[in-house]
Amino acid sequence: MTTNRKPNRLIAEKSPYLLQHAYNPVDWYAWGEEAFEKAKRENKPVFLSIGYS
Repeated sequence: MTTNRKPNRLIAEKSPYLLQHAYNPVDWYAWGEEAFEKAKRENKPVFLSIGYS
């Protein structure tokens, strides 16, 4: 089966857990300043996932 899914920014991470989610249709950010800067700039809360696998 061929898929046209595009990876999100997690594709560049080293964590096996984060890489599991690299093809989710969610604009995920890894923990870091980039995520917090965007949230502050857009006046949005940070949704934190601590994992579940």
